[in-house]
Amino acid sequence: MKYIQNLWQYREFIRASVKREFQIKYQNSLLGGLWNVLNPLSMIFIYTVIFSQVMKARLPESDAFYGYSTYLCSGVITWALFAEIVGRGQTIFLDNANMLKKISFPRIVLPMILVANAGLNFIIIFSLFIGFILITGQFPGWAIMAVIPVLLIQVLFSIGLGLSLGVLNVFFRDVGQFFNIFLQFWFWLTPIVYPMNVLPEKIKPLIMTVNPMAPIIGAYQTIFVKAQAPNWDTLTSPLILSLILCIIAIRLFVKHSHEMVDEL
Repeated sequence: MKYIQNLWQYREFIRASVKREFQIKYQNSLLGGLWNVLNPLSMIFIYTVIFSQVMKARLPESDAFYGYSTYLCSGVITWALFAEIVGRGQTIFLDNANMLKKISFPRIVLPMILVANAGLNFIIIFSLFIGFILITGQFPGWAIMAVIPVLLIQVLFSIGLGLSLGVLNVFFRDVGQFFNIFLQFWFWLTPIVYPMNVLPEKIKPLIMTVNPMAPIIGAYQTIFVKAQAPNWDTLTSPLILSLILCIIAIRLFVKHSHEMVDEL
């Protein structure tokens, strides 16, 4: 309850920080915030042209001409949100070391600023993706509402993992270096570029069990490619793990918040 009150009291500080970071990112750019649109737009265009037209990639379960592009974009875009939150979360206290030493404010606002920034980027990219599937006739209809609970689970998992790594990285700098390498392997061990059905039958249950991002990404792909709600049972384990990670992150944060300033 205390943390919720702190977030509410410092809501203007959070809003100003998000706005400032967005402005700083493009302050010396002629096109400014337009790059936030051009970068994902070029990504969607490349995936569509290369995979749908040049490589003629098709999904076994979809006859749609842009089916593979939709499958790929839905996975890459949502993975990018996860990677941004976790990647920036693990360095959040190191990156804000000077501010932590000089300004007195509730440390819990830092993760909220991080999530807000990542969320803003995601909204821009996701909106372009929605435009793409509308133009190509792949809009999933009411099934798109299922994105909301899936997204909440993903954000909980991302911030729980990112904040836990962020605290540990203050005291053990190898944590961040190792995880950056691990994240690359994690991407390719998640069915994003390839569909799950190309894997051997013995591997599929293992991937879904030990890789919490596999059922989360799979849920998005089911929504956008098959135009149906995902199998909610597959998201039970990621949800439980997300809650556990958030509890661990809060406990680590509370226990070591004062020590972190000295270590920084």
